[in-house]
Amino acid sequence: MTESLRWGKSSYSNNGGQCIEWAPEHANAHGVVPLRDSKDPNGPALAIPASEWSHFVEYAKGQVV
Repeated sequence: MTESLRWGKSSYSNNGGQCIEWAPEHANAHGVVPLRDSKDPNGPALAIPASEWSHFVEYAKGQVV
């Protein structure tokens, strides 16, 4: 599944290696958000329901680092 997806990461990523990547086109088409570790692009990917991903993003926006 992960080979043919177009992966991206947050514009807030400073490329320090602690990132997750996601495939937005797949999410839009299938309602499932694929996620993977940017340090291990050939490793496993998670599949999160789009509604749950939206909740996570909203929660993360409210956190102060």
